[in-house]
Amino acid sequence: MHLSREELLKIDKQFIDTLPGKSAKELCLLFLDDLKELHERLGQNSENSSMPPSSNFPWARFDADAQADEEEPDEEQVEATHIELDDSDEESVEHDEDADKSDQQDSPKNIDDRPKGNKPGKQPGTTGHGRTQKLPVHDTIIHKADTCLACNLELDETCDFIARTGHYVVDIEVGDATGPGIEVINTKHIYGDTTCGGCGHVNRLMPHRLEKNEDWGVEISQWHMVGPKLTALIVCLSKRMRLSRRRIREFLQDWLRLDLGIGTINQCIHEAGRAVSPLTEEFLEEVRESLILFVDETSWKEWGKKQWLWVFTSLKVTFYIIGFRSRKVLDYVLGQTFKGLLMTDGYKAYRTFLNRLRCWAHLLRKTKGLKQSLSDDPRTFGTEAHEVLTELMDVIYKAREGPPTDLLPVYREFLGEFKECCMKYRDSTHKKTRELAREFLNDWDTIFHVLSNPTWPLTNNEAEQALRHWVIARKLSHGTRNDQGSRVFAILASVIDTCRKRNACPWKYLAEVITARRQGLDVPPLPLAA
Repeated sequence: MHLSREELLKIDKQFIDTLPGKSAKELCLLFLDDLKELHERLGQNSENSSMPPSSNFPWARFDADAQADEEEPDEEQVEATHIELDDSDEESVEHDEDADKSDQQDSPKNIDDRPKGNKPGKQPGTTGHGRTQKLPVHDTIIHKADTCLACNLELDETCDFIARTGHYVVDIEVGDATGPGIEVINTKHIYGDTTCGGCGHVNRLMPHRLEKNEDWGVEISQWHMVGPKLTALIVCLSKRMRLSRRRIREFLQDWLRLDLGIGTINQCIHEAGRAVSPLTEEFLEEVRESLILFVDETSWKEWGKKQWLWVFTSLKVTFYIIGFRSRKVLDYVLGQTFKGLLMTDGYKAYRTFLNRLRCWAHLLRKTKGLKQSLSDDPRTFGTEAHEVLTELMDVIYKAREGPPTDLLPVYREFLGEFKECCMKYRDSTHKKTRELAREFLNDWDTIFHVLSNPTWPLTNNEAEQALRHWVIARKLSHGTRNDQGSRVFAILASVIDTCRKRNACPWKYLAEVITARRQGLDVPPLPLAA
């Protein structure tokens, strides 16, 4: 845009009447350029720009020619398609929400303070309340010590036992193909003292509690009212079905006739996150061993500060992490041992990885946007760039039908001509034309690296499809409320999607992990790929 809001406020009919003919003509040309740019913005959508599909209206059906001919879009659509792009030749912006510079996020002054007011939950001085629902007991389990701590003698049924404490565990039993359904089971657990018949030592057995961890504000313990399978169901409703805590409570009340408090439901989700958190190292190891790794990121909200949800996905593993949009996240996840191919968009932090592929879908959308421009230069460059990419894509798809072939030597002269075209438009006065030409030049070898091996992927669809489910969850929940919530979200999403990739049931595995962790055992390894 040539004219700022402040400058437009100063321009009126009286001001224009005072201008000499030459100055009035120059002002008209500025108005014309700005008007064309605004019309181009009105026509932006996920088909011809870097806007994500989630920004489209549910009823939208895009056609390139029809979209270019629209005259009066809705005001909401105009606002939604407005994108402020970075004019630097060092970075390509790939998302509608990615225009904010990540280095500004690191500054504390750019992070909103938490809203003032009472903390969630019971307030000091208020009257508390306990559990009122009484469920029938289906089974009673008495926990006794197996051996005497004093003389190491095995303790049998003849030893005296005195009950000292107990608690109820509400869990579910899931049917199978022969008997489908879900049944709520209430089990009474009793703990107490067992007297050794040999030395008389009193051995007390109590529910196991995992040691407290300063990084986690939730406890893992056998002393828990909600059983492992019911906890896995709550995680499923929260993460896979994207239900809020209140809607989960409503579901349990309506369908299982089970009354759980919102705080209990939240505690179950966070306990599950802590239970699987040791799997982070296993995820990182498998990510670093991937032959082809698809990487993408999308904005994320964490109670007043802007973060980014990253995804690293390959054939057998998917790993999520929430953090800043910076090179530090890549260094943490990929480390120094990753030697595979990296499929990415145009974010500049990826450029330090030499063995990299670029997503052509992003480039094609940008060229389609330029083809619909009202100005000659953008339309000319967009048309040529789009024809080059589509022709090379046809060649690549055809080459996949035969033996592996290196296409770079064959199309070296063809690419040389297109590179001259990019050099011609790298300093164009049209912003998007200039940015796309520089993007091609900055990532030239990476973009056309796929020609050396046509079997390599052309798009980053794997990463984008992995993020799509969680982007919808973000729109519904508005992100997470604290650092622990972000860690819980990322690790549970990693477990769920990785199990799905390996044709394993994530909820069965999650219940096994919670059971083991409550008993003080190590985390079972991730299911093997089928």
